[in-house]
Amino acid sequence: MDLALLRTFVTVHRAGSFTRAAALLGLSQPAVTSQIRTLERQLGRPLFLRQARGVTPTTIGDELAHKAAPHLDALVEIAEAGLEEDSSLRTLHLAGPPEFTAERALPALTELTGEDGQGFALRASFGTAEETLEGLASGHHDLAISTVRPRGALLSATALCDEEHVLIASPRWAERIGGADALRRAGPSALEEVPVVEVHESLPLVARYWAAVFDSRPVAPGTVVVPDLRAVLACATAGAGLAVLPRYLCTGALERGDVVALHEPTVPPLRTYFLVVRTGTLAMPHIARAHEWLEQAAADWS
Repeated sequence: MDLALLRTFVTVHRAGSFTRAAALLGLSQPAVTSQIRTLERQLGRPLFLRQARGVTPTTIGDELAHKAAPHLDALVEIAEAGLEEDSSLRTLHLAGPPEFTAERALPALTELTGEDGQGFALRASFGTAEETLEGLASGHHDLAISTVRPRGALLSATALCDEEHVLIASPRWAERIGGADALRRAGPSALEEVPVVEVHESLPLVARYWAAVFDSRPVAPGTVVVPDLRAVLACATAGAGLAVLPRYLCTGALERGDVVALHEPTVPPLRTYFLVVRTGTLAMPHIARAHEWLEQAAADWS
């Protein structure tokens, strides 16, 4: 049996779509369709059920994928191992949210870009969870950091770390509302007159914090909306209003007194980051090394 046909089959099985598999393989969709039909003729069984959106494997298709995929991944690993000594052939394409990627992931990974014979070149791009996962699935990235756990067999996710969210404001606003004591007494109503600084009009971080801590919804709309958490921190520090930020991002500002934590709940809201790869690509040494390195680094982040 032609290994190219099996490779195409496993890619379609993981992608759940001829179109997405074609993009991953660098082939046209008709070519992928033709290869799957050839394999189905050789086996005498249908491997996929065609649907309006993508394909679903048949029982035979699932069984073949379960048997064939590990061996194909192993062959990729063997081929990649033969190139490992030439680090110039290695470029890791990383994608993730701008703040976390810039503040956490990139500083950790730059340690692997040195001239030690095992390093690699590094390329990074930023985007939303939906954008990064779609780019990863389409083959534009090797590794993605996401706050959303992907579904399906194409992408494989590992929990990386949790980030704690903190409700902060400048000392002037903290004094004006009466500090944390006032918030404990009056609840979120003490904050109704405080402007809100956020990354989106929907107030994703503030709304999540209000729901988790106060079991309510925020009343005030966003006064300042900027699509970067570092800019949110800068605006909150300047006195633009309250904000909810990851603790890792505002620890320095809290220690310097530039901002104040308005509330310290017993159980703070958390958000989980996932390290995501296309299934099977951890057989590639440079991706596996970056994946392992980030997992080790994340042990000190939580």
